[in-house]
Amino acid sequence: MNQYAKVTECPKCGGKELGKGKQSGYGMMYPANKMSFGSDVEYIICTECGFIIESYVKKPEKFKGTLF
Repeated sequence: MNQYAKVTECPKCGGKELGKGKQSGYGMMYPANKMSFGSDVEYIICTECGFIIESYVKKPEKFKGTLF
């Protein structure tokens, strides 16, 4: 499933060359108040100015039931 929005342009510089990046290892996102290995964080990035346009966890189901 593609969870990214259909972004075609950087809102900061107007650049049209976008890329996808991944943060993992020590940069993983972990659920609050729940034992879990966490999830990688993925980004849509402007390749012209470096602005992070969107960010997502790769496995959002790991965060169910963690708000309250």
